[in-house]
Amino acid sequence: MKLILGSGSPRRREILAQVGITPAEIRAPNIDETPLKKELPLEYCRRIAEKKIQALELADDEIALCADTTVALGRRILGKPSDRKEASSFLSLLSGRRHKVITCVAVKKQNQVKVKDVISVVKMKVLSFQEIEAYLDSGDWEGKAGGYGIQGPAASFIPWISGSYTGIVGLPLTETINLLGSLKYPIFGSKDG
Repeated sequence: MKLILGSGSPRRREILAQVGITPAEIRAPNIDETPLKKELPLEYCRRIAEKKIQALELADDEIALCADTTVALGRRILGKPSDRKEASSFLSLLSGRRHKVITCVAVKKQNQVKVKDVISVVKMKVLSFQEIEAYLDSGDWEGKAGGYGIQGPAASFIPWISGSYTGIVGLPLTETINLLGSLKYPIFGSKDG
C-alpha cells in the first residue's frame, strides 16, 4: 500500500517522519482555496480538505492523505498572508488574544473517504512593534496560516495552548494515524518511497 501525501508542506512530512512514515509520492492538488462568502472557519477548513482529497486520482494500491489548517479569530478566517503587510495585520490582530487553529485531515482509499477535524486553542502574548517587525524580517511567516508558525521563532510568542501541538503545526498526528489505520494502512516503519 502506497501513501500519497496531497501536500507540499515540509512540516507535514516531518510530522509523518516522527512515526517512521515516508510518503511514496507528493501530489499537492492545485485547488481554489478562496473562502466562500460568510463561510465559518470550521466549514471552510473541512471543505478545503475534502476538495483536496477529491482532486487526487488514485491507483488501487494507493491511500491519499490531505490536510488543511486555518487560524480562526472568532468567525474570521486568517489564512496564509499574501504579503508582509497582511502578515503584520494578522499578528497585530492575534497579539494578546486567544484564537483557534483548525486542522482538518482527509484520507482516501479507492472511493472511501474519511475526514477528521481537530480544533486547538492558542494564546498569543501581547506583541511589541519590534517583535512583530523582527519576526516578519525572519520570513518564517510565509506560507503559514495566521502568519506565524508555532514550531519556529514564533514559539516565543505562545505562552499557552490547549489541544494538539502537531495539529497547530499542520497535521494532528494521533488523529492522522487513527484515520490511516482505519483504512488498513500499516503505520510504524512504513517506508514507501
